Amino acid sequence: MLGPVLLAAARSDSIRRAVSATPVTRPVVHRFVAGEQLDEALTGVRDLARRGLEVTLDHLGEDVTDRTEALRARDAYLALADALRGEGLGERAEMSVKLSAFGQALPGGHDVALANVLPVVEAAAEAGTTVTLDMEDHTTVDSTLAVLAELRRRFPQTGAVLQSYLFRTEEDCRALAGEGSRVRLVKGAYKEPAEVAYQDKREVDRAYVRCLRILLAGEGYPMIGSHDPRMVSITQELARRFGRKPDEYEFQMLYGIRAAEQDRLVAAGHRMRVYVPYGTDWYGYFMRRLAERPANLAFFLRSLATRG
Repeated sequence: MLGPVLLAAARSDSIRRAVSATPVTRPVVHRFVAGEQLDEALTGVRDLARRGLEVTLDHLGEDVTDRTEALRARDAYLALADALRGEGLGERAEMSVKLSAFGQALPGGHDVALANVLPVVEAAAEAGTTVTLDMEDHTTVDSTLAVLAELRRRFPQTGAVLQSYLFRTEEDCRALAGEGSRVRLVKGAYKEPAEVAYQDKREVDRAYVRCLRILLAGEGYPMIGSHDPRMVSITQELARRFGRKPDEYEFQMLYGIRAAEQDRLVAAGHRMRVYVPYGTDWYGYFMRRLAERPANLAFFLRSLATRG
């Protein structure tokens, strides 16, 4: 029951202000967020790279309400691309972006988001890396995939995220399973209505496996975003069945979650990428992490009690 409550809280401005203003919150947030500044995130990237892990960096922010904020999001990613190029991290680090941070919800949102994200994708290519478009709630899917199609005309390595809990996702997987396509498959972390998404965890899991089969049987590059040991095992079995080599797909997990498993997969010869978020606008991301797993919420409450 707590999951839906926390997901609703992730979109509440009043709760956002209260949680963000609580002094004991931020040290706990650092389990899931690499820092508020770029230099802190880069320190985390270097540490992960030394462990043989790859990363995708997310400058936190979403649901932008004016063009100035969208330009700030663009500029933050341009600074990130420049830093990755300067440190020679392009081969180890890519970037993840939310188009709602680039103005997707503004009037003429498709054109605004495309105009703002295009220079970021260009800068990523110059830095020797790539960009993946994060997926948000179901109302943004068509717009995000339309931006993806336009970006891939010049930058075919641009990736996208698909969420298995949406009824439409199997068909989207078929459309994006072609050669050169990069797809991160996740279960989904937004509160969605029963009209568009599975509500039962078992149904979401079954849909995830169906989508896995489509992507691993295809000609693209699947990125398996899951901390679920069962999904990791199923991925390995399906990869063997479809003749996938270890460098023809990768696992992805979140910063601060199942670090030992991340190291284990690397030691077993798999590609393992860690999703590293950073920035001051951490509230919505943090609340979704609490909603995903009871263990995350228990950790948060224990930490608050200890620090209090």
